[in-house]
Amino acid sequence: MHVGMIGLGRMGWNMSRRLLQAGHQVVAYNRTVARSQELAAYGAVPCESLEECVQRLEPPRVIWCMLPAGGVLGEYVSRLAELTESGDIVIDGGNSNYRDAPAHHERFAARGIDFLDAGVSGGVWGLEKGFCLMVGGPPRAYEHIVPLLRSLAPENGFLYCGPSGAGHFVKMVHNGIEYGMMQAYAEGFALLEHSDYGSELDHAAISRVWQHGSVIRSWLLELAGRAFTESPKLSDIKPYVEDSGEGRWCVEEALRSSTSAPVLTLAVMERFRSRDDAGFADKLLAALREQFGGHAVRRSAS
Repeated sequence: MHVGMIGLGRMGWNMSRRLLQAGHQVVAYNRTVARSQELAAYGAVPCESLEECVQRLEPPRVIWCMLPAGGVLGEYVSRLAELTESGDIVIDGGNSNYRDAPAHHERFAARGIDFLDAGVSGGVWGLEKGFCLMVGGPPRAYEHIVPLLRSLAPENGFLYCGPSGAGHFVKMVHNGIEYGMMQAYAEGFALLEHSDYGSELDHAAISRVWQHGSVIRSWLLELAGRAFTESPKLSDIKPYVEDSGEGRWCVEEALRSSTSAPVLTLAVMERFRSRDDAGFADKLLAALREQFGGHAVRRSAS
């Protein structure tokens, strides 16, 4: 198939490479034009503008956007709504809020264009391992891009989730679960590290043995083992954890639907807490314990 790939960050780049390896023709555009020209070395058709990218595709066009959610995506949606034609398919594969998809769908549908929201998981390993794909939108558009999905995903790694927004909703919940799993591993290894056995324990070896027969085995645990192999005490990593936004949206959805999700919520809160280098919240906790119970407080040198 012919597909236009808009956005060649880590995900867009690796998805393009995987599609090219499977024999698809990729017409690529990136704001930094040199990036699309680099992809040409792997067989892609590089473009210097969005207009050129659309023009080079054979109707019915399939245009896959791997762009930052929000303003950037909105800008490209507006432009593509004018550049594409009836019968074309536009796909948003970024980490967008699922609530945005129905509005985009309606905008394109008014001109006979199909819009799909595709949740994409796989990270930097997607090129080698494949991407897990969760798609929402018109069924006919989904059926049309199945050859692309089959090439991008490992076996049984893609799914039609439902109407517009369903793909990004499922991906949002996926990321919320990911937050919780990562937090559980982080807390567990912290317990190991701070125990009486901490100096003797080999975290990389523990990660490996838990991968064989254990009920907590997972790819995340495999990645934890890799991290510990590279740096046994993670001494080169600052305790600051970012979030992509989807964890927050999960918490908002839990509140909206009155669904109990304490693990997911606390995992997001812990990420926020990790960013407070001054540890103000922890300072107040210590101060309150001193105030009500006379518990000892460690004083800073200043």
